[in-house]
Amino acid sequence: MSTTKSGSKTWIAGLLTATVASLCCITPVLALFSGATGIASTFSWLEPYRPYLIGLTAAVLAFAWYQKLKPKKADIDCACEEDKPSFWQTKTFLGIVTVLALLLMAFPKYSHIFYPESEKKEIVIINKINIQQVKLNIKGMTCEACSETINLALSKVPGVLEYKTEFKNGSSTVKFDNSKTAEQAIINAVNETGYKVTDTKPVQ
Repeated sequence: MSTTKSGSKTWIAGLLTATVASLCCITPVLALFSGATGIASTFSWLEPYRPYLIGLTAAVLAFAWYQKLKPKKADIDCACEEDKPSFWQTKTFLGIVTVLALLLMAFPKYSHIFYPESEKKEIVIINKINIQQVKLNIKGMTCEACSETINLALSKVPGVLEYKTEFKNGSSTVKFDNSKTAEQAIINAVNETGYKVTDTKPVQ
């Protein structure tokens, strides 16, 4: 009985480490659904530890499967029938936990599907002299979900015409009409997501 209990704890530990490993990318999506976009970068500090957490998850689940699949020693002294394990102690449940853990660890790859497509704005340019382009250096982005969060915030700023955010470079290039919005309004929109604009420079 103690073995099965410890096995269940092992599976739970595997799922928890997988969840923690993906918090930096899950939080922006949760923020999107809750409307509290200011918490989007809450767990971005976990990103440097993600490889170690993923490795720990793999090790924990590998040990759980080893425990489940290793041959059981026959108990010569006891002729009683072995109790049927509960669902939580079966290979099926361990399989479900493993799939969930894999989905959590792979989350950054498909996080974009949770974000609505940006609405296409009708661009009316009265004077081309008013068009400016600026590059924002942004602190805290760790995955595609972070980029999508910032793009969503930029899409809501009146006067913003185009934007391209790249989490790998930690930057966003924004084209805007300075007769309808100001650079500071764009910076404020990004900062409100929880990510921080560290500096800006004009793009010719």
